[in-house]
Amino acid sequence: MDQQSKNDIALSIRDLSLSYQGNPSALKSISVDIPRHSVTAIIGASGCGKSSLLRCLNRMNDLIDGVQYSGEVLLEEMNVLSAETNVTALRRRVGMVFQRPNPFPKSVFDNVAYGLKLSGVKSQRHREELVEKALRSAALWDEVQYRLDESALQLSQGQQQRLVIARAIALEPDILLLDEPASSLDPISTLRLEELIYELKQTLTIIIVTHNMQQAARVSDFTAFMNQGHLVEFGPTDTIFTRPSMRETEDYITGRYG
Repeated sequence: MDQQSKNDIALSIRDLSLSYQGNPSALKSISVDIPRHSVTAIIGASGCGKSSLLRCLNRMNDLIDGVQYSGEVLLEEMNVLSAETNVTALRRRVGMVFQRPNPFPKSVFDNVAYGLKLSGVKSQRHREELVEKALRSAALWDEVQYRLDESALQLSQGQQQRLVIARAIALEPDILLLDEPASSLDPISTLRLEELIYELKQTLTIIIVTHNMQQAARVSDFTAFMNQGHLVEFGPTDTIFTRPSMRETEDYITGRYG
């Protein structure tokens, strides 16, 4: 791979397999390069390994008893899966947002500032600047700028999800992982989230797991289709949805199964 193409790759996944108790082959020999400053959607039927793959990328699977990895996930020159990897530092670089909003029972401001404090930002003024920047980036500042001292739990679900995204991007990660982030949102909140994803990819690499193929088609530049722990096909979203090269992919896209 030449230097130019290396610079275009945010993550290189090489022969990645994953097993844990009760699921000896959750992921099977997956290899794919994730392009930088783009949105990659991971689609497939329930239980195909979408979330397991996503959680490998910032080691969230470590929380599962008996988990075992093989292969590599390369973030620049660092193998994410190495026993020597500082997982706390990794999760600053590879942030994650889950299906349901999970704000802390703290103020709006303290939710976003929490990670900044932990990462050593001591100046209150600097924290305030970074919190505002993150809230603006998450398209939430105009709605909460006069509510920063209120509990985050008083926000709507859509606002809470954008707050959680602000909390993640306050640390200026390289990559943002979204695990079905709109599954609990109403259509208007979902639209705002999708608009936000489009804005964020200008400065971030985004990988989104979604069960909604229409959403994948709307928000992503690239799509990975998975089935039973295998990566069946990966390519530009337009190609995957209109001219897939694998029959399995075509059958899933057209609704013949899944």
